[in-house]
Amino acid sequence: MADLVVIGAGHAGCEAALAAARMGIDTLLLTLNMDGVALMACNPVIGGSAKGHLVRELDALGGEMGLAIDDTFLQSRMLNTGKGPAVHSLRAQADKQAYQNRMRRALLTQERLTVRQGEAASIETENGHVTAVTTATGARIPCRAVVAATGVYLKSSIIIGEYRKESGPQGLMNAPLLSASLKELGFELRRFKTGTPARVDVRSIDFDEMEEQKGDNPVVPFSFMTDRKLENTYSCYLTWTNTETHRIILDNLHRAPLYSGQIHGIGPRYCPSIEDKIVRFADKERHQIFLEPEGKESREWYVQGMSTSMPEDVQWAMYRTIPGLRRCEFTRLGYAIEYDCIDSRELRPTLESLRIGGLFFAGQINGTSGYEEAACQGLLAGMNAALEIQGKSQVILTRDMAYIGVLTDDLTTKGTDEPYRMMTSRAEHRLYLRQDNADLRLTEIGYHAGLAGKERLERTNEKRAKTEELERQLRTTRFAPGEALNSFLLKRGEPEAAGSLSAEELLRRPGIGMKDLQELAPELEDTLPAAAEQAEIAIKYAGYLEKQEHLIEQARRMEETLLPDDIPYEQIEHLRLEARQKLAKQKPVSLGAAGRIPGVNPADVAVLTVWLERRKQETESK
Repeated sequence: MADLVVIGAGHAGCEAALAAARMGIDTLLLTLNMDGVALMACNPVIGGSAKGHLVRELDALGGEMGLAIDDTFLQSRMLNTGKGPAVHSLRAQADKQAYQNRMRRALLTQERLTVRQGEAASIETENGHVTAVTTATGARIPCRAVVAATGVYLKSSIIIGEYRKESGPQGLMNAPLLSASLKELGFELRRFKTGTPARVDVRSIDFDEMEEQKGDNPVVPFSFMTDRKLENTYSCYLTWTNTETHRIILDNLHRAPLYSGQIHGIGPRYCPSIEDKIVRFADKERHQIFLEPEGKESREWYVQGMSTSMPEDVQWAMYRTIPGLRRCEFTRLGYAIEYDCIDSRELRPTLESLRIGGLFFAGQINGTSGYEEAACQGLLAGMNAALEIQGKSQVILTRDMAYIGVLTDDLTTKGTDEPYRMMTSRAEHRLYLRQDNADLRLTEIGYHAGLAGKERLERTNEKRAKTEELERQLRTTRFAPGEALNSFLLKRGEPEAAGSLSAEELLRRPGIGMKDLQELAPELEDTLPAAAEQAEIAIKYAGYLEKQEHLIEQARRMEETLLPDDIPYEQIEHLRLEARQKLAKQKPVSLGAAGRIPGVNPADVAVLTVWLERRKQETESK
């Protein structure tokens, strides 16, 4: 017996189980293989463009991934530093085995959490609510809620050329039984596909033929709770494909499962295989390839950008055309993997099933790709499952609150017809939803839900207070005109000042940052670095942030217009037939969510608005 059963111990399952247990829920984490817990089956990397935002938000809410990668990274870099702060994103290469061990330790030492090896065979329900999980070996586990976080394991198949094997990733067993149970419960299953490149023995790589990619100094941590100094210990390396690589792929395209009909699942648009890239971008003479380490105790290196399911002989031939890899030796072949997943439009924004109470879904079973997307869904599902068991209101993160809100809203209102990945372009409020202020946006929510701890909240409140104090100080600190001020300005390519200027006015100038101001006013050095970062962004982007806040307020009014579950959409006059069907099926929680459902247009939202107002007036007149 457990209050909550989490099925699957990938990145979604780990965060779901930890979140619920930390909130006081007796939780059982059921995994196919104890050795597969928190496995990085693809690139052992955390973060990247937009994904770094997700990890920062997960950390702010009280998740584990940020802390785990800070403890186990080999190289860390801040991406997109040549652009504005809205798109700055952390990316860290992990020690694959160390990360697994670190996450497993967190699970095995967590109170109220039990980790057990076993395959979930079915989910039992009664009166539209979860009652138990049964295993392949016949055990029945009564429970009050379930989080299905099965990753890519449901009826999964590995494909390399004409070779196909019913298997999970990295040679682990798959889960052939649960799909049938989900179908019986009324879920429509789909077939998606993802893939991975070959791994090569480091001793067979010629790094002198490649371009070294060093990490940052200093290193910015992922977790807001990490305050020790972090250091990079490894470099990554850049190389390129060439015309010979492309010729070999094109000459063997008829043998590629993606084009021969061997693969039926839908693959990711934004992380295509090398054969797909060669076809789709035929005008490009070369493609970037990154060589990245898998661990301190491993000789395997990951060949980022060369994901493939080509036959083995073709893989050997095409890899050995690449500078630095001309004498490479494989430790593992590249492969594609097909698996079952659900239509995420069958879920509420809380990630609970629309039809079955207590049944939550998280991760790649919802049609997403990526460790970070999975982990964030896992935390949200685990948190909400715990809140439901406790009889409390569940947490809904909206698009104006977090990238996690964008992710869940995209999944539950728009759905996805291919493996979904997060990108900064998906977030319309991205200037506000930065990775640097994730704690200011979300920690209080995690704390009130019972997940984020008191120390985390106190640190966030200190950062907020010191930021506000620094902004006040910048407004009131003034510099008299004269030689010292003008020399300071000219040194930074700024025009001389005719009169006195405040520190805030100086900071608005493009060529001046907080570090420059500290040179002019040493007293400003005595502040929290995170507060200095927040104050600088707030002042430099004040006009843009003001416009964004206005748009957020408009959107929030739509989100705050809640839609009851019992609305008879089929009976609403002037609502188009397609809109009636889509709204009745998905049951959006708000007017804003209704407007984002494909097939529901602005005219339908207007009709719905009028109907809601009429019903409100009728209710009030009774």
